[in-house]
Amino acid sequence: MALERLDKIIGGSGQFSRSQARALILAGEVTVDGVPACRPEQKVSRDAAIFVGGQPVDTALYVYYMMNKPAGYECNSQDGVYPAITGLLSPALRKRGLFSVGRLDADVTGLLILTDDGGFAHRITAPKAEVPKTYEIFADGPLTEADVKALAAGVTMRDGTVYKSACLTLDLSDPAHGFITVTEGKYHEVKNLVISRGRRVTTMRRVKIGSLSLDENLAPGQLRPLTAAERAACLG
Repeated sequence: MALERLDKIIGGSGQFSRSQARALILAGEVTVDGVPACRPEQKVSRDAAIFVGGQPVDTALYVYYMMNKPAGYECNSQDGVYPAITGLLSPALRKRGLFSVGRLDADVTGLLILTDDGGFAHRITAPKAEVPKTYEIFADGPLTEADVKALAAGVTMRDGTVYKSACLTLDLSDPAHGFITVTEGKYHEVKNLVISRGRRVTTMRRVKIGSLSLDENLAPGQLRPLTAAERAACLG
């Protein structure tokens, strides 16, 4: 693994600023693999055990989290109507500049991936990647097998917007309940697909990205790190 400046690694952890990292190193508060460090420019590996004041530093270049997004939060709050989802993060994670992979509307809940790795996010959200996303929906009335076939064939809205084939799976015990899987991720795609069939979505929750499913043990607003296997599952 390439060597990097010690103050850069500590400053990029989200736990300290770059200037704080330099000051802590010069004050003798930093150890690298058990050896006191005294130079901010010292080159070290991210695999090294770095401690500040006896506490470990997160040296990962990127971090990846799964959140169970609650209602009432926007992924990218710009108009101030709803608070941003990043407000639920710890100060350390906010300092790292985490952002959501794709977006969910304020009223949509469920699986949300947060990271600071732009390349990873692009591989999930790029239209050409066609990574499937599955949403659990409740409609304002029953959906039918005719709706299943119509969505599978692709939909053209009255305004000319074209949606590719989508998979609708119905709950046989409650025809107003089902799951829709899409591969495009266009704006309001799932809601518009249901509208095209004369119904409206009343409740919507994302439950899957690629082959990664929402951890149902996460309460709304909670998050946890993704494992390496789960990161791979996000991509298909």
